[in-house]
Amino acid sequence: MSHEHKKLKAVDMTSGSIVRHLIMFTIPLLFGNLFQQLYNTVDSLVVGNFVGSEALAAVGSTTSIVNMLVLFFNGVSIGAGVVISRYFGSHNDEKLHLAVETTIAVTFICGVILTGIGIYIAPFMLELMDTPDDVLPLSSEYLQIYFGGISGLLVYNMGSGILRSVGDTRRPLLFLGFSSIMNIILDLWFVISFHMGVAGVAWATIISQFASAALVLLVLTKSTENYRLVWKDLRIEKKILKQILMIGLPSGLQQSITAFSNAYVQSYINYFGSSCMAGWSCYTKIDQFVMLPMQSIGQAATTFVGQNLGARDVKRARKGTNVALGLSTIISLTMAAILWILAPQFIQLFSRDPKVLEYGVLFLRLCLFFMVFCGPNQVVAGSLRGAGNAKVPMVVLLFSFVLFRQAYLFVATSISNTPGVVGFAYPAGWIVCSLILEIYYLSGRWEKHLDFS
Repeated sequence: MSHEHKKLKAVDMTSGSIVRHLIMFTIPLLFGNLFQQLYNTVDSLVVGNFVGSEALAAVGSTTSIVNMLVLFFNGVSIGAGVVISRYFGSHNDEKLHLAVETTIAVTFICGVILTGIGIYIAPFMLELMDTPDDVLPLSSEYLQIYFGGISGLLVYNMGSGILRSVGDTRRPLLFLGFSSIMNIILDLWFVISFHMGVAGVAWATIISQFASAALVLLVLTKSTENYRLVWKDLRIEKKILKQILMIGLPSGLQQSITAFSNAYVQSYINYFGSSCMAGWSCYTKIDQFVMLPMQSIGQAATTFVGQNLGARDVKRARKGTNVALGLSTIISLTMAAILWILAPQFIQLFSRDPKVLEYGVLFLRLCLFFMVFCGPNQVVAGSLRGAGNAKVPMVVLLFSFVLFRQAYLFVATSISNTPGVVGFAYPAGWIVCSLILEIYYLSGRWEKHLDFS
C-alpha cells in the first residue's frame, strides 16, 4: 500500500496547519452528527405534523431514556477512539489491529446487553418521569421497538468511530447521509401510507440504522489499510480493553448519568401537561442541532490531542485545544443570534399548535445565548479525554449536570414553579461546568499526568 493511497483515507494531524486540520476534520464530522441527529428529529417532525401533539410529546419524552443507555456506550466508543488514535499517531500497527478487533467484539456484546436492558427498563423509566396517561402508551411503544434494534446504532457508532480516530470522516458521513435519507422516506411511507403512527417512525429508524451499520462494517472488512477488520482475528485483548475502559467508562458513566438526570428535568416539564411537553420537545430538538458544531469540534479536539500526544507533542496538542475553543465560541454566538430572530419559525416546523409554539419559543429564547458556555464544556472535556484523562471531565460534568442541576430545580421550583424556571436548569448547569473545566485546564495540572507508554 502506497503512502499516497493511505493519505486519501486517514489524516495525520501531527504536522501541518492546526486550524486547517481542525476545520477540515470538523466539517464532515458535523454533517455526520447532523445526519445522525436527523433520525429522532425527523421522527418528531413526522408525528408532530401527521399524527398529533400527543405523539410529538411521546417521541420527545423518550429522548432522555434513549440517551441514558446509548450515551453510556458512546462513552466506551470515545475510549476506543482515543486508544486507536494513539496507536495510529505512534504508527504501532500491531496494537492498532488488536484495538480494532477488540472494539468490534465488545460492540457486539454490548448490543445484546443494551437491547435487553432497554426493553426491560423503558416502562419503569416512563412511570418514574410521571409521563401523563395520554402520552404513556405511545412512549412505551416507541421505546420497545427502538431498543429492539439498538444494535444497528451501536455498530455504526463504533465502526465510524474507528474510521474517525484515524482521520477518515468522509465515509462515515456518506453512509450516514444514505441512511438518514432512507429514514425520512420510511418515516413518511410508514406513517402516511400505512398509518403506523409512532410505531412507524420507530421501525423506520432501526431499519435505517442497520443499513448504516452494514455499510461501515463492509468498509472496515474490505479495507487494505492498517486499521482493517479481520473477522477471524476477532477477540477481546484484555490489556487493550483495559485501556479503552479506563478512558471510556468515566465518559460513558458521566453521559449516562447526565441523561438520567435529564429524565428528572423532563419529569418537571411533564407537570405542566402535554402542550408544555411538546414545546419542550421542540426546543430540545433544536437545541441538539445547535450543540452539534460544539460537539463536533470537541470530537475533533479529542482526535487531534490523541494523535499529537501519541507523537509526544504536548505544545501542539495545547495549541489545538485553544484553536478549537475559539472556533466553538464564534459559531455558538452566530447561531444564537440567528435563532433568536427566527425562533417562532423554527418551532413551527414541529407544530403549529398555539400553546406548543408559545412554550417552544419561551424555552428556545431562554437558553440560546447561554449555549456559548457549551463550547468549553465540549472542547476542554474532549481534549482531556484525548490526553487519556477522562476522570476529571466525568466528575465535573456529573457535578454540574446532575448534582447542581437537581439542586437548582429543587430550590428554584420551591420558590417559583414555572416552565421558565425549570427550563433555566440547562443553562445553569452549562455555566458551572464551563467555569470549572476552564479553571482546571488553565491550571496545567492535566499535563503532569500524561502517559506516553
